[in-house]
Amino acid sequence: SSGINAEWPLRPGEIAKSLQRSLTKQGMKFKLNTKVLSAERTPEGIKVIAENKKGKKEELTSDILLVCVGRRPYTNSLGLDNIGVQVDPKGKIPVNERFQTNIENIYAIGDVIDGPMLAHKAEDEGIICVEGMLGGVPHINYDCVPSVVYTHPEVAWVGKTEEDVKAAGTPYKIGSFPMAANSRSKTNQDTDGLVKVIAHKDTDRLLGVHIVSSVAGELINEATLAMEYGASAEDIARVCHAHPTVSEALKEACVAAYAGKPINF
Repeated sequence: SSGINAEWPLRPGEIAKSLQRSLTKQGMKFKLNTKVLSAERTPEGIKVIAENKKGKKEELTSDILLVCVGRRPYTNSLGLDNIGVQVDPKGKIPVNERFQTNIENIYAIGDVIDGPMLAHKAEDEGIICVEGMLGGVPHINYDCVPSVVYTHPEVAWVGKTEEDVKAAGTPYKIGSFPMAANSRSKTNQDTDGLVKVIAHKDTDRLLGVHIVSSVAGELINEATLAMEYGASAEDIARVCHAHPTVSEALKEACVAAYAGKPINF
């Protein structure tokens, strides 16, 4: 059994529901809006006491318990207070656009500063930080940092969600394409998932791409590259993609966003 709060990173929406349907077919059970009160190792296994939002308690027994309640900056034991480096109430180190802390010759990147705690984000920050030290102009577009959930199927996204653009009042259009209509996915008998593209309604510029697929973590990099260069949905739609490949699903979703409907669905 899996207890997941509805405020997980994917948020309640089409992509999250697609993944949940797929995982449910695999035998996983979801207990949303449920909190864990205690966990105890017993001769029969690990006993977990959970409580739903109505206050009803339930006992679950499992062989293995995976605790994944999020991450926090590892700054408590670094001795930052000894040298005067400021830390916010959440343990993060505030930095400027050059990754400088309040002490100008001390820099911070990665999981100890604001932003997603991702290795590839930290790696890019490290490069950009050092380039800035050597006189370069630091710049990183955090809208173009992709995220991947390594389930099967995988989930990957970059840029804005539909909820984001709605909240910002940005005019937008959606293009989507199901993996069930993708030739390579059908050949591989791995058809769960979809590609969802969000583009600006007036300029067609890509605002976000969200993918559920067994190879979503690979596909998202094409979308990230396109967004980094300010591509439109039409730009990807007009790029010739090899057939049959799963990446054609991204092209089809962009065709749908740009032209109103995909070619092969």
